Amino acid sequence: MGLSQIRVGQVWSREDDGVTYLVTRLYNEALATFALLRPTDDHSSDTDLPPLRIKVAREAAGQTLPGYRPTQSPDTF
Repeated sequence: MGLSQIRVGQVWSREDDGVTYLVTRLYNEALATFALLRPTDDHSSDTDLPPLRIKVAREAAGQTLPGYRPTQSPDTF
């Protein structure tokens, strides 16, 4: 499931374990876009998780983060 555009402040959930991450930064390197994700505080045992750098995938419907799904409806952005 993709969004038309990934933005800072969006919350994404990892598909395998449900841990939620906040998009804190988007940046370009060469021809690719990367998102920096930080874990949210709702998983108190996972607060020691380091930030993740995920390559943004482009699809016909928009952008997505492989292995993650948005936690909010696209209408709320």
